[in-house]
Amino acid sequence: MKTIQGQSTTTAFTMEVARVQAISSITKCMDTIPSEYIRSENEQPAATTLQGVVLEVPVIDISNVDDDEEKLVKEIVEASKEWGIFQVINHGIPDEVIENLQKVGKEFFEEVPQEEKELIAKKPGAQSLEGYGTSLQKEIEGKKGWVDHLFHKIWPPSAINYRYWPKNPPSYREANEEYAKWLRKVADGIFRSLSLGLGLEGHEMMEAAGSEDIVYMLKINYYPPCPRPDLALGVVAHTDMSYITLLVPNEVQGLQVFKDGHWYDVNYIPNAIVVHIGDQVEILSNGKYKSVYHRTTVNKYKTRMSWPVFLEPSSEHEVGPIPKLINEANPPKFKTKKYKDYVYCKLNKLPQ
Repeated sequence: MKTIQGQSTTTAFTMEVARVQAISSITKCMDTIPSEYIRSENEQPAATTLQGVVLEVPVIDISNVDDDEEKLVKEIVEASKEWGIFQVINHGIPDEVIENLQKVGKEFFEEVPQEEKELIAKKPGAQSLEGYGTSLQKEIEGKKGWVDHLFHKIWPPSAINYRYWPKNPPSYREANEEYAKWLRKVADGIFRSLSLGLGLEGHEMMEAAGSEDIVYMLKINYYPPCPRPDLALGVVAHTDMSYITLLVPNEVQGLQVFKDGHWYDVNYIPNAIVVHIGDQVEILSNGKYKSVYHRTTVNKYKTRMSWPVFLEPSSEHEVGPIPKLINEANPPKFKTKKYKDYVYCKLNKLPQ
């Protein structure tokens, strides 16, 4: 039996190693991972990914909105109906703003002592998702994702709780606030296009979503190297609960989308923002736009990271199909309910 610094493999695996980053360090010289990270056969990436094909999801240049808004709206609408995912380029966010966001996030996970990271850990049983943590939702069969994460709100100011923002590195706050400022402009434009694509005025979907009360929840996903990437998943297959999700990844491949009965790797484009249509926009549009079913794989040798920002309703905000879209020919396909009730059902795998 292999030993790790005098301990048997079995003992090491049964130790209470709460964080995947620590498990990754223990297992890096092995060819095995703890059983709770091994997905069932119908989920294992090696068996379920269409190999050798990278999915070219729609890539949309959003810089030409003033020249040809009609064309831009058409591209975003088609991508949101057919794919539920697209990548935007020439979005106006300076490269250095994205680089700084990624730099401080990487430093938090890789250079800040573990004891300091634990100071902003999510408390067991907490209602909010905010904080540093590992498990997120009820997993079927007790399986776990190969990922650690940090959640905190970055907008609006009234929703921010700086208790969950790392104090180290010192430039963390400035980098995140700067990114939030630029990201809001991109989000406003996407909401406008989605609204126009439903035959509404440009402002109506944003208003139905809560306007200035829309919460921007940042999540940093940290997927350390995994000795058996063929058996594990970073994040299990899901749709996002948000209105939309705006995500920047690092250069390590990992995002997969389910389309036409297969799992595909999604093409990485430097400095593009990946846009996911989430459950709440599917509801607002009464099913015209589709939330994307996606998952994350992990790498044997490299750390993958991603920075999704989930644009969510406030917890008391009621979301349902926009009334103007409903008529006899198009009855409501979804119930109208408070977002907090939607979240509770989704995280606990209960019917909506």
